[in-house]
Amino acid sequence: MRRINRRNKSRRFIDAIRYPIPDTRYPNHDMALITCEFFSDALELSVTMRVILPQPTATHAHHYPGQAMKPPHPTLYLLHGLGDNSSAWTRQTSIERYAWKRNLAVVMPDVHRSFYADMVHGHKYWTFVSEELPRVSRQFFHLSNRREDNFVAGLSMGGYGAFKLALSHPDRFAAAASLSGALDRTSRLESSDKLNAEFTNVFGDLSAYPGSKNDLLHLAVELAKGDRPHPALIHFCGTADFCYPENIAFRDHLRGLGIESAFREHPGRDHEWGYWDQTIQDVIEWLPLRAEDGGPANPAGR
Repeated sequence: MRRINRRNKSRRFIDAIRYPIPDTRYPNHDMALITCEFFSDALELSVTMRVILPQPTATHAHHYPGQAMKPPHPTLYLLHGLGDNSSAWTRQTSIERYAWKRNLAVVMPDVHRSFYADMVHGHKYWTFVSEELPRVSRQFFHLSNRREDNFVAGLSMGGYGAFKLALSHPDRFAAAASLSGALDRTSRLESSDKLNAEFTNVFGDLSAYPGSKNDLLHLAVELAKGDRPHPALIHFCGTADFCYPENIAFRDHLRGLGIESAFREHPGRDHEWGYWDQTIQDVIEWLPLRAEDGGPANPAGR
């Protein structure tokens, strides 16, 4: 009797692999991970980006068979922090698996320690990430160019870059998310700050930073004054994070301008990858994807 039960158990296990019960919550597809090296005209040097793309599959043992949503794909531009590179998100989180749930392409560029700026003493990384990167990515891959299909997110320095892109070009991005973002540099430009020499190389005269095109507070004011569409905005930060005070200041600044945004704080959480691995899942579920692209769609930011 015991032998028969074991045989039946093994048979049920094999049948479960061959004939899985479809999980109808998510689209049926796999993902491709591509390391793409190309020459940047904006930077005048060779650069690297990593790209996650939905891939139709029929026989993958660990995924349900089916067909992916048709391209062009909705796209998340996912930005790294200070000291990281384009591999950080794939090395430190399960971003590929999270993107799979929403049939979402993810583009992760290298910008080194540029703070997503056209550096005064350095390269034109803002031109690269805001103009060249989307154009080249769409030339190489079948990505959507519609505003409602384009999103940006990042951590720390990348959170700053994500909001800088969304506030500077609200006509291009439907939503932006910052994780532990460096959102209020005006409060951190102090003579005792060990990064000031580096910031000077990036931004130039730091006394001219407030009110400049690199100042998120100023960009928010400009957005509030105009009649351009407002992207959906969300930012996360732990209360033990050194960026927490500037996230509070930025939240209050947006509220004072009447710009809708969401802020989620987490008690005791710090500036670390365990926190970002959790919160990027919330970001991806929050994104206002259209129903036909892996929704249900969230109308925020339309």
